[in-house]
Amino acid sequence: MSLVEAADLDVRFAAGRVHAVRGASVRLEAGRCLALVGESGSGKSALARSLLGLAGPTATVTAAELRVAGEDAREFGPRDWRRVRGRHVGLVSQDALVALDPLRPIGAEITESLLAHRTVPRSRARERVVGLLTRVGVPDPEERARQYVHQLSGGLRQRALIASAIAAEPGILIADEPTTALDAAVQARVLALLAELKEQGTGLLLISHDLAVVEALADEVAVMRHGVIVETGPTDRVLEEPRHAYTKELLAAVPGSRPRTGRGRPPEGEPLLDVTGVVKRFAGRTAVAGVDFTLRPGETLGLVGESGSGKTTLARVVLGMARPDEGTVLLDGEPWSGVPERARRARRHTIQLVPQDPLSAVDPRWPVARVVGEALAATGVPRAERADRTAVLLERVGLTADLLGRRPAALSGGQRQRVAIARALATKPRLLVCDEPVSALDVSVQAQVLDLLRRLQEELGLATLFISHDLAVVREVCDRVMVMKDGVVVESGPVEEVFAGPAHPYTRSLLDAVPRRVRAALEPPNNALPASLS
Repeated sequence: MSLVEAADLDVRFAAGRVHAVRGASVRLEAGRCLALVGESGSGKSALARSLLGLAGPTATVTAAELRVAGEDAREFGPRDWRRVRGRHVGLVSQDALVALDPLRPIGAEITESLLAHRTVPRSRARERVVGLLTRVGVPDPEERARQYVHQLSGGLRQRALIASAIAAEPGILIADEPTTALDAAVQARVLALLAELKEQGTGLLLISHDLAVVEALADEVAVMRHGVIVETGPTDRVLEEPRHAYTKELLAAVPGSRPRTGRGRPPEGEPLLDVTGVVKRFAGRTAVAGVDFTLRPGETLGLVGESGSGKTTLARVVLGMARPDEGTVLLDGEPWSGVPERARRARRHTIQLVPQDPLSAVDPRWPVARVVGEALAATGVPRAERADRTAVLLERVGLTADLLGRRPAALSGGQRQRVAIARALATKPRLLVCDEPVSALDVSVQAQVLDLLRRLQEELGLATLFISHDLAVVREVCDRVMVMKDGVVVESGPVEEVFAGPAHPYTRSLLDAVPRRVRAALEPPNNALPASLS
């Protein structure tokens, strides 16, 4: 049965000046998954949100046909859309931390959806909430229902958001990048949940830049570029035998399909960073337990593990943003941890962070010139020289000076990440800490940013601590890898050795959790899979 039918769908913004979706036709059936893929700005989200009546107040949506849940949606008003949303169409967005109300417990969030659509009487709402959280795999559901979104891990937040989206049992679920920034094990659990919903008859519209996720879940794929669907067909055919040149470009940019840039062995020379026996505790819980590693100039060390494994806490200790309870961190042979900030300040420029989300890491009111200029000012560059120096830095990361007056919200995801790298380079660092720097980017932009980081490392001799949940990206760019679980490094070594023959059961479980297309990318050069992946 067809749940969604759109023919010749157009979406325009800014009084028609921006043509976001051009003549798109899609069809979604019960128990099937259609995936929309393409670069940022290709029109994927605009198309999907038009099926919810959420294209925005400045949008003009027209179509030769637009049927949602059996009704002609072309004449829907606000009241009609409110009736359809939640009850017939559910939405799972990328960022559960933003989508869920931070001022209400998770249980209250789900209860609102139940009562709004009169799914159950108020007297049974609590029971239904616990049942929904249980269904989506949330442990201790009664306790979790009383917690707020900031008290949950990334995987639990996403599952709570899915519980809220399916509370009224909609027949259609729109999942917009539902696994972005989740580690492989949590991603596998979310994908299994979405697959279960599909098997139970839910029609799934999946928006994703991760082609491995698309392959694992979708029955059909529609590839979008510049608002146009350029190719569509069964998932296996589109991914294995693409016909359009743009689809081929997307597949060629997937991590693992490109040559490895890591050397697989550490460069020689004295360590730039020396971490010894670092322990960090919070409220009686040990977040990092006795970690040791070194990092030399020109070397990239990958740090992987599930959410809550201690990766970010370790990065904060390395950055000097958290003081270890035990152990030491030496930067260029001198104490970095356990000393007052005033003793670190003169060397603070040596180590810089490239964050996962640059949009939340800078003042949204500032133009690019001030974002980068602030870092230059911190290193003593005179005001009169900052504009020219900023333009040079933008050029170095592949951007043009005409972006200097733009604010972050007016930039694409790839442009924002390049600005973040330019800001980090402004202080002439010797060590970059990259925390999921490409997880929210589509594959083609991701490839460009990874190439940029590699080129800068070669030109400047930068050492890089690279935190990522994407094992294919780690294999492509890192020399060595450390695997963390519950604050402990359970395995480390050259990337090729660890991925080809993982020694620890947890490492094997991480590799087993990745989708098939990523797993193929992790194969050793002789194409002989280790036993854990066969």
